[in-house]
Amino acid sequence: MMLLLDLFCGAGGAAMGYHRAGFTVVGVDNRPQRSYPFAFVQDDALHVLQALYEGEALYTGDAYHHLADFAAIHASPPCKRFTVARKVHATNRPTLFDPHDDLVEPTRALLLLLGIPYVIENVPGAPLRAAGILCGSMFGLRVRRHRLFETNWRLAAPRCRHADQPEVVGVYGDGGAWTRSRPGGGGRKVVGAEAAAALGIDWTERQSELAQAIPPAYTQFVGARLRAHLAVAA
Repeated sequence: MMLLLDLFCGAGGAAMGYHRAGFTVVGVDNRPQRSYPFAFVQDDALHVLQALYEGEALYTGDAYHHLADFAAIHASPPCKRFTVARKVHATNRPTLFDPHDDLVEPTRALLLLLGIPYVIENVPGAPLRAAGILCGSMFGLRVRRHRLFETNWRLAAPRCRHADQPEVVGVYGDGGAWTRSRPGGGGRKVVGAEAAAALGIDWTERQSELAQAIPPAYTQFVGARLRAHLAVAA
């Protein structure tokens, strides 16, 4: 069993990819995640990292896990000041997001202390180091949803294949689906089953979850390469 800790886990998009790559996954989030498909602990992710560093165990409801039990850690810390929404609202509402919502730096600092293989995922523009970028076009998905991946092991990312996507749809926000046209182009937002399928997700159709989820294909790709790295390092 290769155990992976999934921090700031949300509804489990990253977790499902790692599961498909052969990992057993434990998720941690400070909010209830009723759709999360694997073992889940409601707790503060930074507190969990600190506790593991200090030798404490993480209790999942049926087992205790110490740091040595985990082969790797994935983290998707909030970094709201780098999102598109932040840029859209910046001129009118400069305090829309608390700058403390940037948790990338404290997360990285704790992961480096722990000294095991890690992956940090975030949005383009976030302060990740030497990060590769993954896109839905690389995996035959109908979304682009570019995401950065920082690792402390070598991860080579393929190139985007935007030209191979006959239609790109949007999966974001609340509300219903819509189609818009305008000179030079347009767009379509999808919800429910179509949105889930566009992301490669088959365990939830909740819009609030889909709007934030990492397509599992991304972490299945990352997870396969992580397993290869772990095999060489063993």
